[in-house]
Amino acid sequence: MILALESSCDETAAAICAADGRLLAARVSSQADIHRRYGGVVPEVASRNHIRHARPLVEQVLSDAGVTLADISAFAATSGPGLVSSLLIGASMAKAMAVAEGKPFFAVNHMEGHLLSPFMEGAGPVRANVSLIVSGGHTMLVRVRAAGDYQLLGKTRDDAAGEAFDKTAKMLGLPYPGGPEMDKQAALGNPRAFAFPRSFLDGRSLEFSFSGLKTAVLYELPKLDLASPAVLADVCASVQEAIIEVLVEKLALAARQCGEKLVTVSGGVSCNRGLRARLASRCAEEGLTLLLARPDLCTDNAGMIAFAALQHFLSGRASPLDADVDPNLPLVA
Repeated sequence: MILALESSCDETAAAICAADGRLLAARVSSQADIHRRYGGVVPEVASRNHIRHARPLVEQVLSDAGVTLADISAFAATSGPGLVSSLLIGASMAKAMAVAEGKPFFAVNHMEGHLLSPFMEGAGPVRANVSLIVSGGHTMLVRVRAAGDYQLLGKTRDDAAGEAFDKTAKMLGLPYPGGPEMDKQAALGNPRAFAFPRSFLDGRSLEFSFSGLKTAVLYELPKLDLASPAVLADVCASVQEAIIEVLVEKLALAARQCGEKLVTVSGGVSCNRGLRARLASRCAEEGLTLLLARPDLCTDNAGMIAFAALQHFLSGRASPLDADVDPNLPLVA
């Protein structure tokens, strides 16, 4: 069994994964209500709350799984990317448990956790696919040949898709976190009400750019009556449509270029209902098999870190105890 901690940003999480990949226990302590008053994550506040919640969460998942620390085969923690002060909390605690129990430690890339999450919970062994990781801080396309063997196909040149959602939501006066609020509003609006730009760069590029969309919304705002619920819903639906269209078409293009028939999508933005629906229909048109993690495994969680650590454990790739955290840790060196 692997016990993992996730503390890369403002979610403190702990989980235990069985040797066959089943999630035995998982807990998350969210700080969204704390950071809402600031309109975003405050690193010092986040790290202090990680200190407060990490140990109780470990005790809870051990109790939920009906095991003790002595039953755990290895310990893991997110080592980056993320907020350095937050990363240090989870990594330090996982290392301490590993030393105390005389078990191996695994430093896990947060993005690898997302990348492999669609294969959790009965989806079968990790196998070759083209993956879209779409979150608040990252948007990238990755070719997966096997667990641990990745090729970066393209990433955002500026804003990530989740960042575009959140910043646009803030412009529109929606509460933090903005992405889920935009999803709710978009369901009530007309996605063709506003012709916001789609940046495809060039016909074969697998990179992304969402800064132009954000600027277009900014220039449109003075013309709008956002006090009207219908107008607000239409803007949200149109912004969401512009983002989704680019994400889905780039994923389809990447699958064609790589000759892969299996595609996976992960990261917090993959909870978006409009995105999930469009992915299903587009993949059916392209003859692609689509794997999506269930929503609670799309947002930051320790289950995905435990599952990724399990892949390292099975291949004998333990981390040294002096492995440092890296706020800018790349998925592919």
